Amino acid sequence: MENLFIAATPSTPEVDFRFDQHTLSLKGESYPENATSFYGGVLERVRQYLAGCKGTNIRINVSLAYFNSSSTKLLFSMFDAFNQAALAGNEISLNWFHDEDDETLFEFGQEIHEDYPALRFTDVPVNTD
Repeated sequence: MENLFIAATPSTPEVDFRFDQHTLSLKGESYPENATSFYGGVLERVRQYLAGCKGTNIRINVSLAYFNSSSTKLLFSMFDAFNQAALAGNEISLNWFHDEDDETLFEFGQEIHEDYPALRFTDVPVNTD
């Protein structure tokens, strides 16, 4: 499957999905005008990729400084797809990067950890000083 790279804009994150290396990264901020339009194709590619994974070790790096509520809904859809793939026998590690002083992002990461227990979740606080 061909890798997927979408450069960051002021309102959308960088998407760097290196399917050939089983490494998927989201970085930046996410408040697109139309979250469904932005994430729809990304989510479809992720589902196609995961459908072909059997016993695969997959690393996901998420470093979002901010995301709005419409992005949240689509991110949860993506995490659900990863969780289902983990339940199907893949080893999926989710590294959740956030500013160590950002309580909201920390709590969101904890919610992901609780809602998607099949993912090997790692909280990664980052010192931005």
